[in-house]
Amino acid sequence: MKRHDELERLRELSDDDLREETARLKESMFRLNFKLAIGDMDAVKRIRNEKRTYARIKTLTRERAKSAAQ
Repeated sequence: MKRHDELERLRELSDDDLREETARLKESMFRLNFKLAIGDMDAVKRIRNEKRTYARIKTLTRERAKSAAQ
């Protein structure tokens, strides 16, 4: 998925959906770290993508909290 498309998809999600997506990503990264430990080289690329998505969600959450406070 292109970065712009993914960002638009995330912006359309509600706060609760973003929290659920965050929990899903944490679980996914946890499992991918095990795959990496046993030598699955495909896991490296997937971990990188999951981390980027996680960071995007955290940024959106922070932006929403900041705008709500103002």
